[in-house]
Amino acid sequence: MREETQRGYYYDELEPDVRYVHRPGRTMTEADDVLFTSVTMNPQALHLDAAWAATQPFGRPLVNSMLTLATLVGLSVAHLTRGTIVANLGFTDVRFPAPMFHGDTLYGETVVTGRRLSASRPGQGIVTLEHTGRNQDGDVVATATRSVLMWTRAAHEADTAGETP
Repeated sequence: MREETQRGYYYDELEPDVRYVHRPGRTMTEADDVLFTSVTMNPQALHLDAAWAATQPFGRPLVNSMLTLATLVGLSVAHLTRGTIVANLGFTDVRFPAPMFHGDTLYGETVVTGRRLSASRPGQGIVTLEHTGRNQDGDVVATATRSVLMWTRAAHEADTAGETP
């Protein structure tokens, strides 16, 4: 019997201009938001004070945008990078065009917009990922471009076996 282990894609398996759709989504609860906001030392009342937030333009608490971003990236991990990433290199063009509220569900999708082999790290390559998060109504609530350093399959297998790639 063949055995398949869930993992991310290797550098050589990621294809530009393919939309990788990540499911299931994640419903963002008030508890998630308050915990994340508190743990990250963010005293913003928009996340912690429902009475005050009710007097603000959106009329209710907003999910912390950093929680939205972290969850969006997290939604992609099992699908794209689990066990195959070397490192996150950076984020650019992070935007939150619509708010997330307690009880909203975040769905993620990723498009590979570029990739190249690393000039300084044989057996690894740099992949540019464009993440998009949508709520349950299909509204875009977050976008971000992320650069990651990924293993090639052959180099990772050689590294795991203790061989020189």
